[in-house]
Amino acid sequence: MKAFMDKNFLLQSETAQELYHEHAAKMPIIDYHCHLVPQMVAENKRFESITQIWLGGDHYKWRAMRSNGVDERFCTGQDTSDWEKFEKWAETVPYTFRNPLYHWTHLELKTAFGIDKTLNPENAREIFDECNEQIKNDPKFTPRGLMEHYKVETVCTTDDPVDSLEWHKAVAADPTMKTKMLPAWRPDKAMAVDNVVAFGEYVKKLAQVSDTDINRFEDMMDALQKRHDFFASMGCKLSDHGIEEFYAEDYTDVEIADIFDKALCGRELTEMEIRQFKSAMLVRFAEMDHASGWAQQFHYGAIRDNNTRMFCQLGPDTGFDSIGQFTTAKNMSKFLDRLDSQGKLTKTILYNLNPADNETVATMLGNFQDGSVPGKIQWGSGWWFLDQKDGMQKQMNALSLLGLLSRFVGMLTDSRSFLSYPRHEYFRRILCNLVATDIENGEVPFTGYEAKRVKQMIEDISYNNAKQYFGF
Repeated sequence: MKAFMDKNFLLQSETAQELYHEHAAKMPIIDYHCHLVPQMVAENKRFESITQIWLGGDHYKWRAMRSNGVDERFCTGQDTSDWEKFEKWAETVPYTFRNPLYHWTHLELKTAFGIDKTLNPENAREIFDECNEQIKNDPKFTPRGLMEHYKVETVCTTDDPVDSLEWHKAVAADPTMKTKMLPAWRPDKAMAVDNVVAFGEYVKKLAQVSDTDINRFEDMMDALQKRHDFFASMGCKLSDHGIEEFYAEDYTDVEIADIFDKALCGRELTEMEIRQFKSAMLVRFAEMDHASGWAQQFHYGAIRDNNTRMFCQLGPDTGFDSIGQFTTAKNMSKFLDRLDSQGKLTKTILYNLNPADNETVATMLGNFQDGSVPGKIQWGSGWWFLDQKDGMQKQMNALSLLGLLSRFVGMLTDSRSFLSYPRHEYFRRILCNLVATDIENGEVPFTGYEAKRVKQMIEDISYNNAKQYFGF
């Protein structure tokens, strides 16, 4: 029986071990999509306990705890202590066998705290106290300290066009900051006309921060362009869009102007008007990105805030989202083709949440590769519910069969936690074992030139491809 999570965790052959330890493990991290709070980085917040770092904002853990019968107050409650919340998580951990949370939990304990013990109710207090003692005495346990510990070279946060980016400015001006923190443009609210009241309030904010009078649709686009230019001046090199599905309805400029006027007046829109407006906005955003030389990311396929009662109680991003079913292939193709036909299709990364879409996305990439940039159209790593061993393997297998794994830009955390960087290690171990299995089976050569190419491929997917692709 193999020991749990030893140095060769997930590496099932000597070849896999060589690829990981001598090539993947040594590469720095580029975390090009996450949801970290920039203010915490700028102020280098000092954490008070393992609970604050580990359980605050982690809806993955909250979902598991709820499934294990843990009362909500131990997940998101304000009337429970850090110890009580940690204790309930420790009680839940032994019930997470075969869930990626079990692996992530122990990778984080091991790589951040040097703790090899498996967390359970019997040793929970011991581990809680040991972690807190380290947090209290070791300067590593700050946002910047953890980034340095995990060799994070660049991190891209997720930022709304109305954000001031004041904390990014502070970090950029701080000579002691070793990790580069850049903003990423997330303009979802600027196209969210589903709720015309919220949309109207957003337009007011946009007008204020851009110093623009917004009375017409083109006024809003002028304001957004000003913010886009500002983000670019702050080092932004990529956008991100969280959409249920791709929108590619036909529309005219007159129709979009009328829809905007209607929404700004607070009049409810028809389903088709909503889809037309979102279609137009996706195109206009993509044109901005192309003009600035940015990459664009599209995360699609989630049904969010399914539980109305809990949404009203806790708000969004609290663990009540799920995989959606959308027939989106034709619209995805139509959207990309619109841009390509105009010569305005920039570097693009597609992330699907439903694994049923794997081969669809993998084959969509090849339709719009134009030879200008290696891997110009990318399929993002297994995202959210697919961010685990099986999901990563299926994504890389499909990409290998239907595209070029060698050009893949690799992993990202998509996380709100400063302890999530071991997800890069997890991914790299899975990648190395996947490739090594083919080598062991005689399906990939591993001598001479080909051995060098395989080793280079591992380093490229781990780090080099992302660095070159985004221009960091």
